[in-house]
Amino acid sequence: MKKLLLFALLQLSIVNCQLSICYAQFKTDRLVMIGRSALYFEDYVLSIQYFNQAISAKPYLYEPWFYRGVAKYYLDDFAGAEADCSEAIKRNPYVVMMYELRGLCRIRQKNYADAIKDFNQALRYDPENQGLWHNRALCHINEKEYDIALLQLDTILTKWSKHAPAYAMKADVYMLQKDTAQAITALEKSLEIDPYDGSLWSQRAIISLSRQEWKESEEYLSKAIRLQPKDVGNYINRAVARFNQNNLRGTMADYDMALDLDPNNFLGHYNRGLLRAQVGDDNRAITDFDFVLNLEPDNLMALFNRALLLENTGNLRGAIRDYSKVIEEFPNFWFGLQHRASCYRRLGMTKQAELDEFRILKAQMDKRFSGKQPRLSQKQMRKRSDLDIEKYNQLAVADEQEIEHEYQSEYRGKVQNRKVAIDYLPMYALSYENELNQVKQYVAFDKQVDAYNAKQGRLNPLHIISSNPAMGENDTKRYFALIDSLSGQIDRIRDARHSASLLLKRSFAYSVIQNFDAAIEDASTYLQIDSTSALAYWQRAVCQSKLNDFNASQGTDIRMKTANVLSDLTEAIRYDESAYLYYNRGNVYVQRHDYAHAIEDYTHAIALDSHLAEAYYNRGLARIANKQQEAGISDLSKAGELGLYTAYSIIKKYRK
Repeated sequence: MKKLLLFALLQLSIVNCQLSICYAQFKTDRLVMIGRSALYFEDYVLSIQYFNQAISAKPYLYEPWFYRGVAKYYLDDFAGAEADCSEAIKRNPYVVMMYELRGLCRIRQKNYADAIKDFNQALRYDPENQGLWHNRALCHINEKEYDIALLQLDTILTKWSKHAPAYAMKADVYMLQKDTAQAITALEKSLEIDPYDGSLWSQRAIISLSRQEWKESEEYLSKAIRLQPKDVGNYINRAVARFNQNNLRGTMADYDMALDLDPNNFLGHYNRGLLRAQVGDDNRAITDFDFVLNLEPDNLMALFNRALLLENTGNLRGAIRDYSKVIEEFPNFWFGLQHRASCYRRLGMTKQAELDEFRILKAQMDKRFSGKQPRLSQKQMRKRSDLDIEKYNQLAVADEQEIEHEYQSEYRGKVQNRKVAIDYLPMYALSYENELNQVKQYVAFDKQVDAYNAKQGRLNPLHIISSNPAMGENDTKRYFALIDSLSGQIDRIRDARHSASLLLKRSFAYSVIQNFDAAIEDASTYLQIDSTSALAYWQRAVCQSKLNDFNASQGTDIRMKTANVLSDLTEAIRYDESAYLYYNRGNVYVQRHDYAHAIEDYTHAIALDSHLAEAYYNRGLARIANKQQEAGISDLSKAGELGLYTAYSIIKKYRK
């Protein structure tokens, strides 16, 4: 009997141990999944908190380390991301994505040699990965290993003959080797394959600029601008091409556009200041040079140009101040001395004027004097780094026209860029966090939410929000603490009905930290107790919809779950005729491509709240999708009027 009892105890302990291991594994997997969901919704700080917990629980798993590295990469913590990738690789050295991400982190830190090693290793496991070949070739270019880069680009073109960026990179290498003819041939091939890549036209234009083919470069840059209308460099370069064709009006227009897009652009302000000075617009030219000198207080070219303009506008003391700084650096700049002497005389400062004039007279006797002011005319351009003060009135151009080739990766840009592009604005959700919008001054209000807040008191009031505000580490810790507190209270209360309000509170808290599974579970339990709660249906529907977005990105079929969201919103509307619930249900119909029902629900929402800009915006897009373009544009116009200014860019797109 003793032996049997001992055996039974041993078996029981083994089973308990296995159960605890399974539970721990389940908990860790769940933490990683929630962290990945937060990563998908671009809440990087929150996702790091989940991955931290997973790493603390099971530091030998590679996934939490890797995904934490991804989050750090998006937060521009490239050193931290690299360290996490290295830890992940130690635990599992056979995952291509980890070498790829670490390579990208090293590129961001300009450590191209080690990035090449990572791409080499990744290509051992995935030799047909075009992105890895592309990135490795770019690293060799940055390392000035041009022959190796050309060999690798030839291999890429053998494998993928229609890969236009490879021809563009070859052109870049040829330009660096001063072989313009081969560069043009490679670029022409690239443009033949992909004539809709604006960066290729920009690259072709740069070659024409270097050869002073102004008309051709203007044509290429105009094509580039049509394809990439927000690229500042294209406007700056086209201005140079136009200036050299005596098209001053077009040159000024390009500098104006460049500065609209990038108000801090040095070359734009400097060159526009020179052009304004030439046409006699002195005061606005001074404004441009003031801006340049705020950026670069010791820029003597800008200082001298401002001095001339201040003299022209009668600010003689300001002009003398600027002339003196230039002359202090260039004591033999006779043209500057002439102007300073003139300012001194006009102010009655005869002694100072005579000193400057004596220096000029002495220089004339030494045959070292040139007092002529050269005019701004064609082909008078200097490199930005050229500090010859005699070139003060020449347009400045960049020292090197660098071509920016993009590294290919799913990690480039925002996480959302990896999803199917959806222009529709998101659902309105219930949250303890409030969103702040400095542009759209609209406060969402619902009677049932207001009644709930009145019943609960001032602690953690509910808000109706359309986008989750970013939270810091302290905020997430506060919500984890709130959830622990609510869980403790729920565990202490035996009666489910008495704990119902706590379950709903915890559901809202879980959704803030994007633990949507747990939020849905609590909302479902609450609905078993109170099946008439519009807020609980609303909460469950929005959480399920967000979970569906993430699952769809992982390739999961979500059609059944979408039907559940639709059902919950319909139930919520039964108990609360809310504009936000109709708007949310319209979003679900849009996902199902049922535009007629979506338009109907958005119309209901607008009837209940005529200031709901998102409803106009989404109804506009739904109408356009339903072949009602004029009505759709009218809705988008109303959305823009109510503060959603992105609507205007959509209007412009569809009008074209």
